[in-house]
Amino acid sequence: MSTPIFNELPAPLKTVQTSPLFVVRLDVKPIVIVGDTPGPFRRVGIVPSGTFVGERLSGTVLDGGSDWQTVRRDGSTTLDVRLILRTDDGVNIMMSYRGVRHGPADVINRLEKGEEVDPASYYFRINPIFEAPAGKYDWLNRVISVGSGHRFAYGPVYSVFEVL
Repeated sequence: MSTPIFNELPAPLKTVQTSPLFVVRLDVKPIVIVGDTPGPFRRVGIVPSGTFVGERLSGTVLDGGSDWQTVRRDGSTTLDVRLILRTDDGVNIMMSYRGVRHGPADVINRLEKGEEVDPASYYFRINPIFEAPAGKYDWLNRVISVGSGHRFAYGPVYSVFEVL
């Protein structure tokens, strides 16, 4: 069986289309350093609050979220985040995502100090998934999403998109 050449693929397999889902802003307390472990360097960001705004859902991020980070030997940071979103109409939705942030060492050092940098000067992407109760927002349970992030002094902001 031969593998299809890219040009022979049907149009839906040649591109990825997205639609804006929401923008989320997270407040993050100072990073808790765990340090060098038998594996990689570990640290944790505690998320006490935040907001999200989109056409189909908006609301607040509840206290208690966390961002478990791994700083790898290549200088990149991987994220493992769990949050609870509460919509403006009172529905709680679990959002978790993995992500990666990397860039030139001088840019990352400035970010780590809380300095403003150009979002185009480094790579910061996430892949959120959701767990929503039955009802108005259960469509989120069947959505694949991606996001682009930027780190501000108070925490990250992500533009999250539904993959169509």
